[in-house]
Amino acid sequence: MQRIQKHQLQWIHQLKEEPRNLERWAKIELLAQFSDCKIDQCKCEGWLRKTSNSGDRPAAWISSSCASSITKQTPSEETCSRTDCNHAFEDHVVNYMQATDIELNRLLDMMVEAEILNTNSGIEDHEGTKVVYQYLSKFLRNSITTMTPPTTDLKLGSPPFERPTIHQAITNFALHNFSHKDEEEWRFIHELAKSFITAVNIWMLDIPKQSSTDREYNVIYSRWLCFCYVPVFIESLTLKDPTQIFGRMYLKQIFSSVTRNWQLSAEKRCQTERQKALMNEFTQQLKLEVYSNESPIWQIEFNPPVPFFFNTCLIEEAKLKSLIKDIKEERERQTNRGGDLFSDPSSLIPEMSSARDESARVEEKHGKIEFHIIGNSMNKKIDKHDFLWLNALQNVISHQLPRMPKEYITRLVFDPKHRTLALIKNNKPIGGICFRMFPTQGFTEIVFLAITSNEQVKGYGTHLMNHLKDYHVKHNIYYFLTYADEYAIGYFKKQAFSPEITLKEERYLGYIKDYEGATLMECELTPNIVHTQLTSVIHIQKEIVKRLIQEKQTQMKRQYPGLSYFKQGYDRQIPVDQIEGINECYQGNLDALKQVKEENPETVDSVYTQLSTILNLVKSHSAAWPFLRPVSAAEAPDYHEHIKYPMDLKTISERLKSRYYVNRRLFIIDMKRVFNNCRSYNNPETEYFRNANTLEKYFYAKLREIAGIKI
Repeated sequence: MQRIQKHQLQWIHQLKEEPRNLERWAKIELLAQFSDCKIDQCKCEGWLRKTSNSGDRPAAWISSSCASSITKQTPSEETCSRTDCNHAFEDHVVNYMQATDIELNRLLDMMVEAEILNTNSGIEDHEGTKVVYQYLSKFLRNSITTMTPPTTDLKLGSPPFERPTIHQAITNFALHNFSHKDEEEWRFIHELAKSFITAVNIWMLDIPKQSSTDREYNVIYSRWLCFCYVPVFIESLTLKDPTQIFGRMYLKQIFSSVTRNWQLSAEKRCQTERQKALMNEFTQQLKLEVYSNESPIWQIEFNPPVPFFFNTCLIEEAKLKSLIKDIKEERERQTNRGGDLFSDPSSLIPEMSSARDESARVEEKHGKIEFHIIGNSMNKKIDKHDFLWLNALQNVISHQLPRMPKEYITRLVFDPKHRTLALIKNNKPIGGICFRMFPTQGFTEIVFLAITSNEQVKGYGTHLMNHLKDYHVKHNIYYFLTYADEYAIGYFKKQAFSPEITLKEERYLGYIKDYEGATLMECELTPNIVHTQLTSVIHIQKEIVKRLIQEKQTQMKRQYPGLSYFKQGYDRQIPVDQIEGINECYQGNLDALKQVKEENPETVDSVYTQLSTILNLVKSHSAAWPFLRPVSAAEAPDYHEHIKYPMDLKTISERLKSRYYVNRRLFIIDMKRVFNNCRSYNNPETEYFRNANTLEKYFYAKLREIAGIKI
């Protein structure tokens, strides 16, 4: 049993699109085979057209694969060719004629899905899996006939199959064993519990052996297929998480394998030794609870103690899930919105905040574009399709890079050591990235990148690069190197490439091809990022923050009168909690804030000592010379026209001596202003700009090392 891949889901969506795009009468023709005769006492279970008059299409079974063969409409008075029926076509499809287009499309989707299950049952070797596919296929056909949403019968039982469920038991376990921890440790345990539940949900069950007599596992496997695996690609069925419908028996079957796999990812979450100790304690305690016959976490009536901050975690999590769901639904509506100028003129105006690759991602989702890794081979015969695509890509690259010799491009594209990520539209390559992987050195060289001229500025280049990044993360290669000419540097910078090379020179020197007049650039990949979804995730995160701010603003709209305390002649300070409205803003957390300040007293002298040390080190750095004194009018006559708030290291020194910096934050703000002013006024190619970047990095390093502040 293999995990469903993204390209398989795309293929299924493409299958569904064909019957959806038919005219209404053609859709009814396809569905007629499932519709029983509506004449009283007639036992006909589906329309069957007479073969004598149907030379233009199949007679009995009109599948989605032959939808294009429907060329003419069946007369409503034509009779069914079944011997026990002989009633008119209209008597079979009157229910479909009254249905809406949305309802017809839903039934057509189920028709395609029933065929997919029927096909899978024919190629499946395992008898138990084959039976489940056949059962679900018949189940969908019955739903089409009755025009009702598919709801499971009682042959496999109704979920949940065990109580308490795994989700409830893991919650009980966390509360029972770790409720005495402080809030920080409890939140880490809460994250571990959620990640373990996720690991159980995505675990693929092994196919039972044909000779297996373990009835318990066979039943669990069949239920898992019906409710947790098949609905991933058969979307008409309701998808369930295993942790929400299974209990102890299921977890025992997979516990050792899941735990072993989960620990590898859980270790990456641990940033301190204390967190590692908590993770080990979590794993050991959970193993005892799963296999112990006397464990209370599996008792339905078990009511463990709940820490006061537990509900806060649940509320935050539920609120976040609700926000994400709302944002995704809103984006989906915007994506599916038609571009009809008369009915909705605004639909033709692109969203200003949409990501560069948004349109390309939508096209891929709808099957309009595809991405394939192709390449030549000396050991096996390559597919004719791939060969034609390589030849077409070689022409695209040659056309877009006219200064590059065509023979050189051809040699590299067809070199067996090189691979090409091809962007296919309407079965033709419109762009691609030719690259060579060096697994032993831990990097890949990007040799050519090109998009045909009439398909540029559509986000294809960004989406193409994101696919390449995801491909390399899967193969554990985390560095890209490429030589970019003056026209390509801007593009590569947008794709997170930088001219600052962090990869050790001995790892790539002598391996990559040198190009005169080009700039070597590097991109470091992050393994836990899905790059094709990155902009979408960032958009959702921004929208969440925006909505939370709006929500907070609505709560804080109440206005309070200003302070009259000092106008009355008082010169002493007043307690902050006596200022009207402060308590409401901090939602009663002022006491905790005061306590933190009392536990960490900090005098101006202690701040001065630390900041003085940092400033002296920064001033003595070799890149500090442009910032040691204020910029004069003689050096840059228009400087003060562009820079509203100038700052330099001499001014900062004077402020430090006068005890202006009562806290580190003010000092950091002035230091940042020095670097930001420099970058705002000077071009990136200048020495001043480079010195600002170098000195800023050095400043942050010393700030972290001496003051313990990480920026």
